[in-house]
Amino acid sequence: MAISKKHKQELVDQYAEWLGRSSAVIFADYRGQPTKSIYDLRAKVRDVQGEFHVVKNTLIIRALREADMPVPEQLLDGPTAMAFCFEEMPAVAKAMVKFAGDAKMFTIKGAILGNKVVDASGVKAVSELPPYPVVMGQVLGTIQAPAGKVAGVVNAALRQIAAVVQARVDQLQAAEGAA
Repeated sequence: MAISKKHKQELVDQYAEWLGRSSAVIFADYRGQPTKSIYDLRAKVRDVQGEFHVVKNTLIIRALREADMPVPEQLLDGPTAMAFCFEEMPAVAKAMVKFAGDAKMFTIKGAILGNKVVDASGVKAVSELPPYPVVMGQVLGTIQAPAGKVAGVVNAALRQIAAVVQARVDQLQAAEGAA
């Protein structure tokens, strides 16, 4: 069934809007997948703040150009499905990599991360990254560690000064008591 020019433009506009909101997009070949499994993947991607859609290559090329993003022709060969990553790319990538491992014919082609095109192994590597809150905790711990060491050194110096003062007080009290 042919798509009207108006509907094509609506799709391009929708894709361009999603691309503008996305931190990354992941391309996949969905050939041979039952419709139910595609719906299951769509739900899993939606659960991690993404969108998963089967796209028409010519329309997504137009949308990529409108969004000033690279057009990875090699990733747009054959039937294409895309995951738009609105929040965390690692979470969406993890859902797709897991699905690809479980499905027989579903393959990840690659992704656009920022303005860089990455291959399937790059998507797999991103899927292995820890979630954003964990990374932020690690960064915060790294930042706080030197400050904690400085505070420990300052506290140790203050304890030593207090011990010296207390020793002098004890010494003066002992001298006063002897006199």
